[in-house]
Amino acid sequence: MKKFLLLPALFLAGATIISIETTHAYTMKPVEPPEGGHGGHEGHSHAQESGISLSGKIVETMNSGGYTYILIEKDGKQTWAAIRETNVSVGQAISLQPGHAMVNFESKTLNRTFDMIVFSPGIESQHTSSMAQQPAGIGSKGTVVHSDEEVKVEKASGDSAYTVAELHEKSSQLDKKNVHVRGKVMKVSVGIMGRNWLHIQDGTGDEKKNTHDLVVTTQDKASVGDIVLVNGTLYKDKDFGSGYKYDAIIEQAYIKKE
Repeated sequence: MKKFLLLPALFLAGATIISIETTHAYTMKPVEPPEGGHGGHEGHSHAQESGISLSGKIVETMNSGGYTYILIEKDGKQTWAAIRETNVSVGQAISLQPGHAMVNFESKTLNRTFDMIVFSPGIESQHTSSMAQQPAGIGSKGTVVHSDEEVKVEKASGDSAYTVAELHEKSSQLDKKNVHVRGKVMKVSVGIMGRNWLHIQDGTGDEKKNTHDLVVTTQDKASVGDIVLVNGTLYKDKDFGSGYKYDAIIEQAYIKKE
């Protein structure tokens, strides 16, 4: 009779151990790896350490599979991190929420393996070199891009040339017309929706009304701090969906650095 009693006891003990191990394995996955990987679908990887906070300067970034991969440098040390797809740019100072590290993480969409990468729930705070602040995504609704330095750029010449403030003010009459504007690049987001997104300012407009900043989409490349001459088509009340609507935006622009 003791043998029969012993077997259920051993079975229950084994089930308890399995339950504990399963629970432990689940709690080690606070952030789902990209492309639904969970480590297994993307390659051989495992959690190494939890509660890791990263901060520093972005030296490289790319988007893939709904995630943004960020190479962060601080005190000469570089660390890869991944967050849900977010609008960031090279040169931006960034601080991430505590995350979990994965070693030997293989991304099939990027066709590369990271020796170690930290998966974070997202940005804790962010300040670009121009102190730009904006929500995730392509970003404009509610966005206020400001700078601690005084921006003053000479107006472009010609009949189709306007200041940033004038383009906001005259957006109704200039809708779908070709315009020129000269400004300083305050923020750059590369490769979103098949184009590059620039925020430019020239020192005109009202920061409180966000008429001091103009968004430009282009296939050309520019960097934060560049003085550029923009030639493109102005659109009024351009709506990209998901809450991203622009009172004024220049699209299909050609950029000339000066």
